[in-house]
Amino acid sequence: MTTNTELTESSKAALAPTDTLNMTDTQHNNLSYRDAFFLVLKRDITIALRHRDDIINPLLFFVIVVTLFPLGIGPEAKTLSRIAPGIIWVAALLATLLSLDRLFKSDYGDGSLEQMLLSPHPVFLLVLAKIVAHWLITGLPLIFIAPLLAVLLHLNEQSYGALIFTLLLGTPVLSLLGAVGVALTVGIKKGGVLLSLLVLPLYIPVLIFATSAIDTASIGLPYSGQLAIIAALFFGSLTLAPFAVGAALKVSTN
Repeated sequence: MTTNTELTESSKAALAPTDTLNMTDTQHNNLSYRDAFFLVLKRDITIALRHRDDIINPLLFFVIVVTLFPLGIGPEAKTLSRIAPGIIWVAALLATLLSLDRLFKSDYGDGSLEQMLLSPHPVFLLVLAKIVAHWLITGLPLIFIAPLLAVLLHLNEQSYGALIFTLLLGTPVLSLLGAVGVALTVGIKKGGVLLSLLVLPLYIPVLIFATSAIDTASIGLPYSGQLAIIAALFFGSLTLAPFAVGAALKVSTN
């Protein structure tokens, strides 16, 4: 084989969605866990950048949902300020839910998911890379846009710090818990409704404590207790969710 055809792992990630998972056993075994993680991460981000609608659609949905509330409720500043935390977080939750369906579906359809499950590397590591890519594509842009939309809702000036912190800690939890639901329904056609029924109850604690932290900050009280609970949910999800997703994928694909 000529040197022109000897592609590095990083170049494989930029060529096609399935190339990084269709390497030979020797190439797989030569990859360290760190390299395998970043290879899958780069692959998913590359795919998302090629399909811009996967990035834009959740953001547009988030913006539309938030901007509809002032039109429906009215421009009263006090009313909007009081319900702003709930509006922003419900919109972020629904936008994340909207984007979850593509987390494993395309890989399941083209066979890449089975190749990932057969990889010599730990499944939870590869799954974690896909979840991190999903958060970078979906959750991180929401964090940048949310403060701008909060101005539209007349959010209290003291609450902006709490809004950013809760989104930084809470949106990864949404991706981690949502991945479990996607893994359980990946083999079901039109499983969107079932996915919502599975995932939405898991999102309720994040929603409650995040909005509570923002409301508490608006009256000048410390909100470290709510942040600590959200952080506990984050670290618990980060520890357990990848293993649960890996087990669910094996069940769903058999």
